Amino acid sequence: MSSQDVPKTIPNTIKFVFGGVAGMGATLFVQPMDLIKNRMQLSGEGGKARQYTSTAAAAKSIFKQEGFSGLYKGLSAGLLRQASYTTVRMGVYTSLFEYVSGNSKPNFLTKAAMAMFAGAVGAFVGTPAEVALVRMTTDGRLPPAERRGYRNVFDAIIRISREEGVLTLWRGCGPTMGRAVIVNGAQLASYSQAKEFLLSREIVADNIGCHTAAAMISGLVTTAVSMPVDIAKTRIQNMKTIDGKPQYTGALDVLSKVIKTEGIFALWKGFLPYYARLGPHTVLTFIFLEQMNSAYFVHVLGVSKTTASI
Repeated sequence: MSSQDVPKTIPNTIKFVFGGVAGMGATLFVQPMDLIKNRMQLSGEGGKARQYTSTAAAAKSIFKQEGFSGLYKGLSAGLLRQASYTTVRMGVYTSLFEYVSGNSKPNFLTKAAMAMFAGAVGAFVGTPAEVALVRMTTDGRLPPAERRGYRNVFDAIIRISREEGVLTLWRGCGPTMGRAVIVNGAQLASYSQAKEFLLSREIVADNIGCHTAAAMISGLVTTAVSMPVDIAKTRIQNMKTIDGKPQYTGALDVLSKVIKTEGIFALWKGFLPYYARLGPHTVLTFIFLEQMNSAYFVHVLGVSKTTASI
């Protein structure tokens, strides 16, 4: 094959950058729902009375007590999380997807395997920002004397390292990676599969409508399968050590205690804010990513017709 016959493609470095930028752009819109989701997952912890009875009640309470800016607490951590976690996971997945697609169209299991691997790598890199995000978004629910009061994500990371040790930044890394494996396996693979289905049946063209429909399907699937792991991750990362003893010994300990004290459906506590955050975040991330990919092909590589990039 001559050099002229080799299909033009986006460099791997640009794929990583586009993935992170897409995730950060989406976070600007959905940060309030992430904050509400985290607080609802901690509401009722340890058998205590629930602070919030519904998503609307949580939003109203936070707005009343902390103002509009209270809904965006932890935004710097959310952006850093996307700059690390999403940059890596999307970059790894799109690179693997293109590599595998060069030989033959990957099936669903192959897509899921690539997505899970990408998620695990991204989660390890992004765990410090995740720990800071959980703490910053849930700080307002604590009594004033118990609040950590981090000024921004960098202040949080520095103080956690100094006050609790550097390894604390990777607290909950196991369930975080477990959640990422599930989320990415569901999100990226279901998006690629839904997009392939829509295009193969000629239901829609490969445009923003197709990307939106595929992302909405992906968001719903991802929310349903990932919430139990997410609640375990949230509680482990927010837990305090009392008298030298941590609240939880691991993800299974969290899940067993939640089921025992709050009921099995508590594993999906905060479903609406979680979907309201994950659904639009999924849609916006994929739309931003697809648009940046298309723009790069047209304006940089000078081609308009390409194979699917994800």
